[in-house]
Amino acid sequence: MKSAYELAMERLAKADPGNGGKLTAEKKARLAEIDLVYKGKIAEREIFLKRQLDEALASGSFDESQKIRAQLTSERLRLEEEREDEKERVRRGK
Repeated sequence: MKSAYELAMERLAKADPGNGGKLTAEKKARLAEIDLVYKGKIAEREIFLKRQLDEALASGSFDESQKIRAQLTSERLRLEEEREDEKERVRRGK
């Protein structure tokens, strides 16, 4: 008798048969490399924009600081989305 978890996993595998493959060591290494690259890109943008944010706050430009905060958030989300897209391409073997 199968557990509810096993039944759910079987249904999931039937619904998306291409996603059930095992990752090779090469793909795992590539995924880790992608994580490292994007972690560096995110850190680089955060450092740059936080410096600008500090300067805007020091000069009393609160409107500018709000724009920089919004830019920081949007760039982080964009880079995270790019990272996930690239990782998905690796998982699918493209």
